[in-house]
Amino acid sequence: MILRGPILPPLLLTMLSKELIINIVEEFISINKLVFLVGVKYSRSNDIEVLIDSFEGISIAECASLSRYIESSLDRDKFDYSLQVASAGLNEPFKVFKQYKKSIGKEVSVYLKGGQKILGKIIDANEGKGINLETVKLNKKGKKKIQTIDQQFISFNQIDKAKIVISF
Repeated sequence: MILRGPILPPLLLTMLSKELIINIVEEFISINKLVFLVGVKYSRSNDIEVLIDSFEGISIAECASLSRYIESSLDRDKFDYSLQVASAGLNEPFKVFKQYKKSIGKEVSVYLKGGQKILGKIIDANEGKGINLETVKLNKKGKKKIQTIDQQFISFNQIDKAKIVISF
């Protein structure tokens, strides 16, 4: 696939900003629909970090392709910047809804705003609402331990952060 320069209005191209970077990345995503934007970090010293993800995983080639697209959209004579494009890390908390959707069927740690931590498997994710989580509890009944499986809905406004549980 050949990606051409920006389709952005000239006014946006006069100042380097987080919004400009987001617009360029969204333009790339509209062409390459396999990836989605997780986040953009931008500092006053023009250090740019773009995090992307995909339902199939991110390759180095996809990161390099987006990096080249961003660089082709920015004039190096006008802007002095450093650019890093990477996949969202496994140990990083979820930042966008699509990360919850991608994690359906996977074990997650959910930290609630009250400080409680819940471990479970995401069964479903509803945009703007929350997630359905399957949890396993061990209860003692006499000398036996009984495992019970429970499902609960957790709204996004209850969640402080959530991330994948990495197990080997």
